[in-house]
Amino acid sequence: MTADFETQLRAVSLRVTRPRLAVLAALRDHPHVDTDTVIALVRADHPTVSHQAVYDVLRVLTETDLVRRIQPAGATARYESRVGDNHHHVVCRSCGAIADVECVVGHAPCLTASDDRGFVVDEAEVVYWGTCSDCATDRLSQKSASSEGNR
Repeated sequence: MTADFETQLRAVSLRVTRPRLAVLAALRDHPHVDTDTVIALVRADHPTVSHQAVYDVLRVLTETDLVRRIQPAGATARYESRVGDNHHHVVCRSCGAIADVECVVGHAPCLTASDDRGFVVDEAEVVYWGTCSDCATDRLSQKSASSEGNR
């Protein structure tokens, strides 16, 4: 997989560096993580990589479209290495878990604006909000326990 990362970096005229490879690997293995998590993942294998280096790598990888930065309303920015398609996200209101959702319907941008105001629309960003199955199960368990206690 490192060879793939090296090819991706060279394709956008970036030098292959240990921090860049480590960030790409972290995002491949842990999509939708925030900056602090990326730093922790990178430093677990490369303790000498500085916080600033990771911030700089995330910035340049985002600018070159090797990494996508998403920021659901009210949440911290998250990063993922899945780029080049028009997928969307579902976010749990309870725990903040994020998962990918394939394109809504049809070809990109998936949705047609009722009035594009003269813009040439090339992407639609859709975020679905709800409760993940783990949190829904926890809520049902808590309700059940509460009901039992009231008898």
